[in-house]
Order: sequence, then C-alpha cells, then structure tokens
Amino acid sequence: MSMKFPVVTPAPALRFRPALLPALLASVVIPAFAQTAPPASDTVLPEVKITGAAEQKYSVKRSATGTKTDTLLRDTPQAITVVTKELMRDQAMQSMADVIRYVPGVVTAQGEGNRDTAVFRGNSSTGDFYVDGIRDDVQYYRDFYNIESVEALKGSNAMIFGRGGSGGIINRVTKQAEWRSIGEASLTLGSWNNRRATADLGQAINETAAFRVNGLIENSDSYRNGFNLKRSGINPTLSIRAGADTSVVLGYEHFKDERTADRGVPSFNGVPLNTDPSTFFGNAALSQTWSKADAFTALIDHDFGNGLSLRNRTRYADYDKFYQNVFPGAVNAAGTSVAISAYNNATQRTNIFNQTDVMFNLNTGSVQHKLVAGLELGQQTTDNFRNTGYFLSVGTNATSINVPVSNPVTNATITFKQAATDANNHGTVTTKSVYIQDQIEFSPQWQLIAGVRRDNFDVDFTNNRTAENIKTTDTPLSPRVGLVYKPMTDVSLYASYSIAFVPRAGDQLSSLTATNKAFDPEEFKNLEVGAKWDIHPDLSTSVAIYQLDRSNVAITDPADATKTILVDGQRSKGVEFGISGKLTREWSVMGGYAYQDAKITKAQSATVKAGAILAQVPQHSASLWNRYDFSSVWGAGLGIVYRSKIYTSTDNTVVLPGFTRLDGAVYYVVNKNINLQVNIENLLDKKYYASANSNNNITPGSPRALRVGLNMKF
Repeated sequence: MSMKFPVVTPAPALRFRPALLPALLASVVIPAFAQTAPPASDTVLPEVKITGAAEQKYSVKRSATGTKTDTLLRDTPQAITVVTKELMRDQAMQSMADVIRYVPGVVTAQGEGNRDTAVFRGNSSTGDFYVDGIRDDVQYYRDFYNIESVEALKGSNAMIFGRGGSGGIINRVTKQAEWRSIGEASLTLGSWNNRRATADLGQAINETAAFRVNGLIENSDSYRNGFNLKRSGINPTLSIRAGADTSVVLGYEHFKDERTADRGVPSFNGVPLNTDPSTFFGNAALSQTWSKADAFTALIDHDFGNGLSLRNRTRYADYDKFYQNVFPGAVNAAGTSVAISAYNNATQRTNIFNQTDVMFNLNTGSVQHKLVAGLELGQQTTDNFRNTGYFLSVGTNATSINVPVSNPVTNATITFKQAATDANNHGTVTTKSVYIQDQIEFSPQWQLIAGVRRDNFDVDFTNNRTAENIKTTDTPLSPRVGLVYKPMTDVSLYASYSIAFVPRAGDQLSSLTATNKAFDPEEFKNLEVGAKWDIHPDLSTSVAIYQLDRSNVAITDPADATKTILVDGQRSKGVEFGISGKLTREWSVMGGYAYQDAKITKAQSATVKAGAILAQVPQHSASLWNRYDFSSVWGAGLGIVYRSKIYTSTDNTVVLPGFTRLDGAVYYVVNKNINLQVNIENLLDKKYYASANSNNNITPGSPRALRVGLNMKF
C-alpha cells in the first residue's frame, strides 16, 4: 500500500510563534495597566463579568451575544436557545449533535464524519460556529470541557457576526477565571469503552488576579466497527483587575481531536440499506481524521463612567486539519455490491480577529438608549490540499472498487495522488467591518433595536496547480430591526427583520471561481414574530414564527447552458417553541418543538427541482428532557427525542424514516463533594438513523448505550 499525504505550509507571516507570545501579551496588557494605577487595598474592586457563572440549572435569563450588550433574553427580538453546563452534565453530552437535539429549528447533519455540521432553518453550515462571539469556523469536532453554555441564535445574524449566519449561528461561552475557589473533576465510563475525564480548577491569586484551568482527556470506541476517538485539551485563563474600572481576561487553548472518519452506510431503493448498525463500509484503518487548534484570546473591558464603556476582544487561532476516508457510494440495482471510493484532504488556517465595541448609555427625556458602535478587523489565511484515492488493482485510473454488501470492507491497495480537479489552493481573506446599533426604550412597554453593519470582505484566492489568481471584494450592508412590546413585565411580543449574506468564496472560503467572482453574494432575509414569557423566575417559554428567503442563488441558465444566472432559490417557513427551567423546585425541564416547511422555489438543476424539500429538514421535530429530584440524595431523568422523516438530499430520492427515542438517567449524591450518575441513551434500543451527508452517507443511530459518571468537588 502506498499512501502519500500532503504537506501544507501556511503563510509564514501568520504562523504562531511561541517566542512572540510575551511581546503580544505586553502589547495588550501593559497599556491597560498603564492607564490606571493599582487600586488601594481598601478599594471595592469590580468582578469580571462571567456569563452564566452562577448556578442556573436549565434556565438562562440574560446574554450579551445577540446584542453585544447585557440584555434579557425576553427583550431580545429573535429566537435564542441556551443549553447550560448543567443540562450538558445531566445528560452526559459529549458532542455538538447532543446539544443540537434540544435546539428547536436546528438539526445535525453527518458532516462527512469529520466535522460539526448544523442545518439552521434549512441552511446547512460548517462555518457558523463562534466562541465568545468570535468566529471559530474551521471544520472540526468541538468539545464542551471548557464551556459554560452553548447559545443557538436563529435567523439571519450578519449585523452582529458578519458574513454567514444565514439561518443561525452557534456560540460557545467559555469558562473564565473568577475570584472564588473552583475544584471539580469528572470521570465517565460507558459502553464500547467510553472513557473520558475532565477537570476544572481555579482560585484567586490575590486581589488583582485569578486563574482557572480546564482540562480533558478521552479515549473511546463506538458501536461502529473499527471506530476510535482520542481527545485532549487544556485551557488556562487569567483574569486581572487592572484598576478600579478595568478588567483583563487572557486565555490560551490547546485542543486535539483524533478519530475514525465514519461516512456511515449507503441507501438502497430509496431508504437506508438494511444492515447492522455496527457495519463499517470501506476501510476504517485508512479512514482517519485529526484536528489541532491553538488559540490565544485577550479581552479588555474599561468603564469610563457616565454610561460610557469600551470592550476590546482579540482571538488568534491556528488550526491544522486532516481527514482521509474510504467510504461507500451507490449500491448496485441488485443490492449485492457497493462502490467504495477514497480521498484525503488537508487544511491549515490561521485566524486573527479583533473586535472593539464602544457602548454608551444615553437618556433623552423619557427615552433611554443603549448605543453600540463597533469595529471588527480580521484576516484568515487558508491552505487546502486534496488527493484522490486510486485502486490500482482495478485499473491505473480507477477511483472506485466494488465490494459485496455482505462484507463491505476493502483491503485493496490505495494510492493517494492529485486528480485533475483536486484542490491545491491558498487564500487570504481580509475583513474590515463597522457597525452601529441602538437599543431604545421608549417606555416600560415599548422597545426598539435597530442596527446596520457594513463589511469590506476582500478575497485573494490562488489555485496553486494552475497559478490562477482571483481577487474580489464584497461590501454588503446588513441591517437589523426589531420591535418589542411588553404588555406585562415578564411577557414580550416582538417582530424582527434581518439580512445576512454568504460570499461567493462560500462557507469555507474555497468556492471562488473565475465564473462566480462577479456575482453578488447570496442573500438571506429573515422575517420573524414571536413571544417570550418568564412564567416565574426559574421557568421561561418562547414561541417564534418565521420566514427565511434565500436569493442570489447561481444556476445554469435554462435558456442558455453557457451562462449562469441568479435566482431566488429557497424559502423556509416555520414555528418554534421552547421551554426551559423548573416547573417546581424538584422538577427541571428543557425542551422544544419545531415545524419547518423548507422548499426549493426555483429549479436549480435536473435533480434539484422547484418544490423539492430541502435536505435534512424534518417537518416536525421535538425534544423534552425532565429531571426530577425525589430527595436531596436521589434524582432521575427522562428524555424523549422525536424527528419526522427527512430527505438526505434535495433530489428527494432517499428518505430517512422518522423516529422517537427515549433516554434516561439516575442521580445519586454520595456526599456534598461526590455524586454519581448513570445515563442510558436509547433506553428502548430503538433502531433509527441519526443523520446523513448525502444519499449514500447515512449514520445509523446508536443502540442502547450506558454511561456511568463520577463527579467530584474539592
């Protein structure tokens, strides 16, 4: 067997150099210290604000992510779902797919077995992921060992987040150092050698500094034959009171994920092939993916007084990603053999973003304003290299091999080399964005939020194989307006309108061509009305009705196959309902329901026709998790997840059947420092199909799985 792996070297100017870290820290921290003298020992010092730091169970009342200001969720005019660390712990969540089950209007796609992929209101994305409000868009699997909460913001979000965010975004809020002692650790053991340990340690160093360190190590197998997952991560943070009115938070994360790239099973006669859920198609030993991420973050908050404050956030992240897969294609008409293909892909990306927000509170008579003016600067440098797998035993140029469905594993020699159309690209994207927003409170009953963002999005894209260089600049405006009416203090009714855009470079900045570079970006318009009700301090509900239209979709001109035209491509309409918090002191709940009607509105090809239902969008989906504490020692959990049928692609030829799945848990408190929990996924051992990437890449759901967790405080 001959395997050739690409060597990809990112732009040297942006590679992370540890020797430069002290200078970088000095450039950020020293000016902050220089502005304000150290406080006297008897001065009352401000706490660094940590979103979600308090024990909140399943309900969150406030967030700064959707507006850039600390705002009640019920006063934010859009659908937002927050999954807290308590819910993640109670359900033993270990993946983004676990979280998304409890986010109405969002479903998980397979992501070719090497990345998180979310479908927001009918729009699939691998790039609309953020951490503490800053872009984290490389294709990899994220973890929650250092996460306080996960926020899903639905609808078009470009005013806050810039390009992308067409149907929604997912933001992870990280744990940060606080002026209190933190000592927690957990150990999870479970079915198929699930082995995972995490630790969370922190305390105050003195009056002006506090540290916190989160760590992870995991080595697990799976119900899928040949699958293995290894993860490790460490994330130290340092919080500094740099004066009476200034706070600084510094953080660094090193994270690594290695696993088998699993593309699942193929379809046959319009449904998933009937095979054991453990069956691996292709070659698990040659299907490996790994990702490494090193990220440095710095946050500076300064209060000038009189309602004026400034926040500056910087994130430098260096990503290294590789995946190789030997995976199934179509099954033959007789259902006896399946085609196996292979390729590998390497991506290196360096991101550096800086956001500066100036916030000013202003009263004009009886009208109150929260003004935000901001500047975001960013640069992303990406190198991408792909090889096709050739099966020389079949033929010199054979890119697939047929194997029997009864034993769909191939041990044939595979040579990986570049085909004529394989990527060998280098690209630099430079972003300069300005935005302004005003949150206006006319009276206790009426509020308005209005803002606009202008992006200058420059792409310099080079095909290294042909030396073709393509440059383009997009300068879209992204408005947002939302009106809130509060008939009662704890009830809000809202209406909102927003626009987002996706540049021709695409979700992963690799789709720019000489043909499409002159086209306007794709545009997404979201209209939404809704209501939010804090039934009592620990229980919140919400409902949203929306229409999301996608336009500027490039298709081949039906009247002239040599031309490309832009059309209005799809429409998603739906209703979302969510509930979170405590029904009683003992009974906690988290759940939601979504109805989605998402269709192609204009024929885009011979297989993507007008009226087709968008891929991987269920018409109905619902989830409800319950935890009931019978006493201070014993508790139990019961969850239900429902999804109606979905199509695996927009040709609507393969369908995944709907399913209902039950999960359960038991909790036991040994003492104030130790508790045990047992989680059972798929309690009734239901056979179902969890997700897909295409008609022939379908992931079977897990059979009944057991996890035992030991949680400790010290």
